[in-house]
Parts: sequence; C-alpha cells; structure tokens
Amino acid sequence: MLSQEFYGNTLESWGISLLIIMGVFILNKLFSLTNKYVIQKITRKTKNRFDDIFFTTLEAPVLFGLTLAAIWVALTRLNLGEQAQSLISRTYQILIVLNGTWFVSKLIVGLIEEYWSEKASVKRKKSIDVRLVPMFRRVILIIVWIIGIVTALNNVGLDIKTLLGALGVGGLATALAAQDTIKNIFGGFTLLTDQPFRIGDMITVDSFQGTVEEVGFRSTRIRTLEKRLVTIPNSKIMDASVVNISNEPKRRVTIKLGLTYDTTPEQMKQAISILQELTKTTRSIDPKESIVYFSDFEDSALVITFIYYILKSGDIPQTTSAMNMAILESFNTAGLKFAFPTQSIYMEN
Repeated sequence: MLSQEFYGNTLESWGISLLIIMGVFILNKLFSLTNKYVIQKITRKTKNRFDDIFFTTLEAPVLFGLTLAAIWVALTRLNLGEQAQSLISRTYQILIVLNGTWFVSKLIVGLIEEYWSEKASVKRKKSIDVRLVPMFRRVILIIVWIIGIVTALNNVGLDIKTLLGALGVGGLATALAAQDTIKNIFGGFTLLTDQPFRIGDMITVDSFQGTVEEVGFRSTRIRTLEKRLVTIPNSKIMDASVVNISNEPKRRVTIKLGLTYDTTPEQMKQAISILQELTKTTRSIDPKESIVYFSDFEDSALVITFIYYILKSGDIPQTTSAMNMAILESFNTAGLKFAFPTQSIYMEN
C-alpha cells in the first residue's frame, strides 16, 4: 500500500513529507516555550535591554524560518517536476530574504521604542521630539524593506536595473503630480527637527494666533483665541514669519497717559514718581526694566510714556488690569487729571 504512487510519488514519500511539516509545528512550540521560560528569564536578569529586545524580536522570524525550512525539505524530497521545483526554489529564496528583512525591521522598531521614544518622552513630555519617532521609524523601515525586496528579487535573477529604471520614471511622474504634498511633508520634517515651536505653544502665523495642537506630516493645527481650529499646510508655515509668543521671557506693555495742560511741573514729576513706585508694588512686574518719561506735548494733553514688563510667570490680563486700576486710583488720589480731546475757541469783537 505504501508503495502505491500518487502524482509521481509513493504514498510513503507523501506521508514522510507530511510528517516533516507536522513535526515543525511541534518544534516551533518547543522553541517558543524555551524562549519564553528559559532564554527571556535569563535576559531579564541582565542590565542591558538589548538582549531582551533581540530575543523577543527573534522569536517570530525564527518560527517562520523553521516552517519554511521544513516545507522546503518536505517538498524538495518529492518528485514534483522541474517547473514545480524551480518555482519552489525561487519562492523559497524570496521568502528567506524577506524573513530576514522582517527580523531586522522588528529589531529596529524595538530598539527605537526602547532607546529613543522612551528617552524622548521622559526628557520632554508632549513635545515635538516624541513626534519625530514615528517619522524616523517609518523612513528607516521603508529603506530596510526596499533593500530586502530588491535583494530578494535579485536572488531569483530579476533584472534590477530595468526595474529601478521603471520605478524611477514612475517616481518622477508621481513626484511631479504630488509636489505640494511632498513640500508639506518636507516642511513637517523641518518643523519637527528645527523646532520653531512645540505642541502647546502660543504662536502667530500670518493673521492667525493660537495654540499649537498638532504638528503632522502634511499640516499643523492651531486652536485660535476664538476656539476655532485652523489647519495650515506645513509649506505655508515654512514660508511665513512665525512668532512664538510662548518663548518670550517677558511681555512688554506700553501705556500713553495724557494729563491736562494745567498740570504743573511738580505734578508731572509726582505722576512719574507714582508710576515708578507702582512697578515695585505690583506683582509679576520687573521694576528694573520699567521706563517712565515725559514724552510729548500733544494737542490736548501732556503725555507720559510708561513701559513695563510682565514676567513670564505672571498672568498677563490680570497683571495689566491690576496696573491700570492702580494708576487710576493713584492719579485720582493725587488730583492728577487725565486729558481728553478739547478745543479752545477765542472770539474777537
């Protein structure tokens, strides 16, 4: 019975090939258990994390490689004809290279997640640095897989030069059709590496001012002060003047105070002295950089220019309101009169 032939092979040969394929599943299970309960327990005790990542990454490609090897042995021992053997050989060569590429790509992803993504998030949480990780990971994986696929095709005798030429022409046509998309992607890459702003920063771009919520590969999203979400292409941001308000160490505030023309020199000096004193008593203001001076004789007022700086830690609206209220109260108490537009008309008889 075992010597009977089916499709050019005896039943015994078919059975042995089937047992080889079934046996590899048992072997895979033993390797998986050994890796989980023996090898990984040993690697967890070491200080270096590379061995943990290596053996965790290695398991799936090794299991797949053992399966490929068993199928190869099972099929090549059978008489399947020259065409079938040639097809099996080419397929096997491609799958072996792709399996190795799969292992390298998984290892790279594990190393990036362990040694880059973790450090970046600890160093600067919610920053643009963390967003660099997916971009670089994707670029590296694309390069690895391109090399793997080209190597696999080259192993089976495919003319790589012709293929690359065709890809070059197709890539050029695609690049011409997607110029704006490519510009936006390179713009996003530049923003993530140059870091003119980070997520959470208040910025001004052209006529828009708001908080950066997301920096993507194609566009950047800003939540304006009106609570509207504005999406701006990255290429537009790269060509525009960007003002990072969050990076200012202090906020400059300039006030023009107009006093009436009946203000005496002594009262003017008193007004300047009051303003200088207010910079020392009002919270969140740097008195060292404050400037007060009698600046202009205007049509209806004697003008004092008052410049002060609110510290980065201070609340800008509340500090501005507190300073304005203090000026109003102090000037009213001192009898200093604010000017308003007036006009005197002299009539001759």
